[in-house]
Amino acid sequence: MKVFVTGATGWVGSAVIQELLGAGHEVLGMARTDEGAETLARRGIAVHRGELSDLDSLVAGARTCDGVIHTAFIHDFKDFNAAGETDRAAIAAMGDALAATGKPLVTTSASALLKHGVNGSENDGPDPQGPAQHRTASEAQTLSLVERGVRATLVRLPPSVHGDGDYGFVPRLVDIARAKGVSAYIGEGRNRWPAVHRFDAARLYRLALELGVAGKRYHAVAEQGIATRDIAAAIGKGLNLPVVSVAPAEAADHFGFLGRFFAADCPADSTLTQQQLGWSPTGLALIEDMAQHYFQG
Repeated sequence: MKVFVTGATGWVGSAVIQELLGAGHEVLGMARTDEGAETLARRGIAVHRGELSDLDSLVAGARTCDGVIHTAFIHDFKDFNAAGETDRAAIAAMGDALAATGKPLVTTSASALLKHGVNGSENDGPDPQGPAQHRTASEAQTLSLVERGVRATLVRLPPSVHGDGDYGFVPRLVDIARAKGVSAYIGEGRNRWPAVHRFDAARLYRLALELGVAGKRYHAVAEQGIATRDIAAAIGKGLNLPVVSVAPAEAADHFGFLGRFFAADCPADSTLTQQQLGWSPTGLALIEDMAQHYFQG
């Protein structure tokens, strides 16, 4: 297939492109900047200029391809709701382009939007009160496209999509520990984060594109739930810093915006995903990956 990929130069999207090319697909990668376009061109990837707020560009990219994988998202931690609405509108626009074609559209969501404190499954809908509720409308938008003749599916990513070169939540925790002189967890640190290696996640996107069933949610979850105190302990070991607990009331002061996410207890399961798509994660576990790649410099 010729596949339109948004977020093509991002952490997840660039791995998805590598996976697609390795499987024999052709890629049209969306680039927002000249630098991004040059990065794609150096890899021999066809470039489509655009951004999430440019709906005409999204429609044009989707119409010229046999399928779409949507990994782009505006990570504006000052205005989650606006970022979520931009994402929903982008999905609606690409859905319009693919309507009545039966072509696949794979979008991205977050496992953290499920009800916390329980092991979330693919069949569970979003918790309207959860910390990731800004992505709930995008899930609904994706699934609504099935009735319009789009083979729409979504991939839920865990809080940690890790690997060498990661610049997500865990590296931010590492930076905070360096700055504060301690590696901290919140309360007892029993709350859990699921995780997946970046290349395992990329393989799941490809499988969803090729084999996904319209209307299904898939979980890119290799580890169901790692206690946050274990993540903090790995950071303390890697930086040779003491590991301490901070009270929940002090989490925002210590961690900034990340406090609300690091306090989340959001384990998730991928049993149905593995059964339905034959996906089997093989990458390093998070703690092992951290020990190898997260403390250089």
